[in-house]
Amino acid sequence: MAPRILVVDDEPHIRDVICFAVERAGLTPTAVRSGSEAMAAFRRGNIDLIILDIGMPDMDGLEVCRQIRKTSGLPILFLSARDEEIDRILGLEIGGDDYVTKPFSPRELIARVKAILKRSGNGAAPDRRHAALVAGEISLDRHGRTVMFGDSALAMTALEFAILEALLSRPGMVFSREQLMQAAYGAGTYVADRTIDSHIRNIRAKFTAVGGTEIIATVHGIGFKLSGEIGRKA
Repeated sequence: MAPRILVVDDEPHIRDVICFAVERAGLTPTAVRSGSEAMAAFRRGNIDLIILDIGMPDMDGLEVCRQIRKTSGLPILFLSARDEEIDRILGLEIGGDDYVTKPFSPRELIARVKAILKRSGNGAAPDRRHAALVAGEISLDRHGRTVMFGDSALAMTALEFAILEALLSRPGMVFSREQLMQAAYGAGTYVADRTIDSHIRNIRAKFTAVGGTEIIATVHGIGFKLSGEIGRKA
């Protein structure tokens, strides 16, 4: 079954353009025009990814994302007519997987959608080799797309999962932001360094919330690596 994409935008022309591009890519679109309609569609289920406009009148995209993130790690790609850095970082810090600014290239939008779907397990068959990655109390299951810290399950977005997977697969390696970008988005996709930093910050916060230490170390001037001291806070 083709991945199902929920398109949320209050502008009919934008919805039509996105749905046409989604269909041409072999995906199945469903379009709604407001945040409240998006929440109703989310509750009905059968969605693999949401393309979500930020600037909507009744309930904006950021609030929709906040509500969804209370119960689900469903992939979310934000759309916005604004390109201020604060919007970009805020969108990612509340749980968005990626961010595209209007006006956008439909080809780029679909490339980012496919990258997110691939990382969430809906765009391609998963790699069944070396399914489990373990470091200290962290366990990442590539088959089930789950992350555990001890007995606590952590809800990760698709890109957070991909970044953590890369770090766990090479625990002694220092990854540059570009290398983590490629691990998360695939080759040929550019995102700002601050976007990677935002994902790293989210991962750290999720482990801290369940009693973990800062599991990702910053190597100044180079990038990030898995911390050498993974455990619980004293």
